[in-house]
Order: sequence, then C-alpha cells, then structure tokens
Amino acid sequence: MAMNDLVELIQISPTILLDIRYASANNFTGRPVYPSDRCFLLRKTAKRLHRVQQSLQRLGKGLKVYDGYRPQHVQKIFWQIMPDPHFVADPAIGSKHSRGAAVDLTLVDAKGIDLPMPSVFDDFSEKASYSYRGGSQESLRNRDFLKQAMMAEGFIPYEKEWWHFDDPEWAKYPLLDLRIDDLG
Repeated sequence: MAMNDLVELIQISPTILLDIRYASANNFTGRPVYPSDRCFLLRKTAKRLHRVQQSLQRLGKGLKVYDGYRPQHVQKIFWQIMPDPHFVADPAIGSKHSRGAAVDLTLVDAKGIDLPMPSVFDDFSEKASYSYRGGSQESLRNRDFLKQAMMAEGFIPYEKEWWHFDDPEWAKYPLLDLRIDDLG
C-alpha cells in the first residue's frame, strides 16, 4: 500500500469534528502519544465515514472522531500499559487502527455537543459493551443509533467498545508504522 492511500480525514469530510485523544493527556495512558491532533484513515474508509456524516447531518447530528490510523509503535505502547486483547490489540497480531481501517468516534448534536453514551471513551469496563443495559435510556438509544448509522455504511462494530468501528475490508490492508508527522 502506498503512503498516499492514507488521507487526512478533514480533507475528505471537513465537517466531522476531531478530538484526537492520543494527542493529549486525556486518554488511558495519561500522556500524549501522538505528536499532533491530526486524523488519517485509508481513503476508502474516510469516504465511507463521510457518507455516515452526511446521513447524520440530515438528521441534525454528526460525528466526532477520537482516533483513526495508529502507528504500530504506538500500539506497542498501548499493549505495554493494557495487555488485554479485549480492549487493546496485541501488536504481534496488529490493530485494525494500524492499517488505517478502524475509527473510534462518538455522536454529536447539530451544535457539536457530545450526546450521552453509556460510558466515556476508553472505558475498559462492561459499560463500553453493547451488552451493557445500565445507564440512561437516552445513552443506550444514542449508542444504538450510532451503531446503526455506522453499520448502514458497512462499518463493523466491536462489541466490547461502543466507539470502535472497523472498515469491512480491513484485512486487505497491511500493518503500518508510519509516523503521523510524516504523513504530510
């Protein structure tokens, strides 16, 4: 795969909001692990996500992305901190994020305000799972609405993390360890 197959998400879908958590200390590592708050995805994945955004905007909603492409060296850091394959992919196998074919995100209203979800992002508990029935009815509806919107464009939800979705063609793409600042 050529490096230019990864595109900056805002070039494909400029109305999707970004809150790239791993470029700040507001994540489970407690420190920034990305050099900047840019989001890259495979071009096909970014276009698929753009279609989700367009559908949501017609309904007065939108997307906010927490993470997209993740270099392999960062995946190794995550595994050292949280070596639990239910929540962090073993870098020996590889993360779909490290292929540019996975995205972590949430649902926002028309003003860009996060809609309630059953847990916060990167919550490594049962609250993150689709089987979780606690929390408010509104948060469960929002979670399920996001899941349906993403699945309508072919994204595959990860049952243990309401925020994580895979491109259905993820297996076609190799693992990458390109530094985010080298992507343009």
